[in-house]
Amino acid sequence: MRTFRDAVGASNFTLTGQLRLYQDSGRDDVIRQAECLASVVDAVAVTDCPYGVLHMSGLAAAAILMQRGLDPVLHLSARDRNHIALRSELLGAAALGVTSLLLQRGDKLPKGIQPQVTQVFDTGAKKFLATAKQLSDYQAAQGQAELFLGTMATVFDPPEGWQPTELIAKIGAGTQFVQTQACLNLELLRRYMKVLVAAQVTWRCHVMVSVPVLTSAESARWLFDNVRGDVISERLVQQFADAKDPKSFGVRHCAETIQALREIPGVGGVNLSTTGEAKDIVAAVHQAMA
Repeated sequence: MRTFRDAVGASNFTLTGQLRLYQDSGRDDVIRQAECLASVVDAVAVTDCPYGVLHMSGLAAAAILMQRGLDPVLHLSARDRNHIALRSELLGAAALGVTSLLLQRGDKLPKGIQPQVTQVFDTGAKKFLATAKQLSDYQAAQGQAELFLGTMATVFDPPEGWQPTELIAKIGAGTQFVQTQACLNLELLRRYMKVLVAAQVTWRCHVMVSVPVLTSAESARWLFDNVRGDVISERLVQQFADAKDPKSFGVRHCAETIQALREIPGVGGVNLSTTGEAKDIVAAVHQAMA
């Protein structure tokens, strides 16, 4: 099975596609989405209940993907588990043969989420990464595949003199790839990436930018209101509102964004998600590569 690590080593620009999972998403839905995405991406990302949206265990979804010969990038968040539970998840992933892991402290749940739950945050990202790196080193010593470890980064407008010291520390803890939050503000991203390149961060890890295929004015407005930073403009939200066919506009805009990202120094790939269906991601990639 070709892994995400293999793709990163063989290509200057990689694509991952994110499953859209809900409480009622079952095995057949995971397979349907993943096999649709597999035609255009290097690996399939499995989220960890983002924004508190409940879905099946990421380990279960990853196991389903591997049974179909598809490499998962498994997301694990410290928001909902203590350190013992996180270590258990890492051991489970390793036992399944999952090699690509995106580890994060996690964001706070949105206000008003029901039912109310306790947010754990027992482990920070660097400690989580260091624990996974120890497991990876142990596996390598036993002749097994090393883990390919990633974490999240927040794109923002860096002030003069800012240095990515936190990200560099995460690389020191074991990070080999970084994925940003959803970002459709290319000028903001260019300024952020310029600093990462100057600090040689992009020499030491693979940087992926998250790009959603938005399919409605409501989804564009939600991104504007709920994702940290100025990652989408009010003007773009209005363009979705004015579009006669918001889905087609969203697919085209995503394709144009992918094309632009290929030209930004330091950007190594794109993680694609959608508020619609997996086929919308496929359509965006086909347009971008046309």
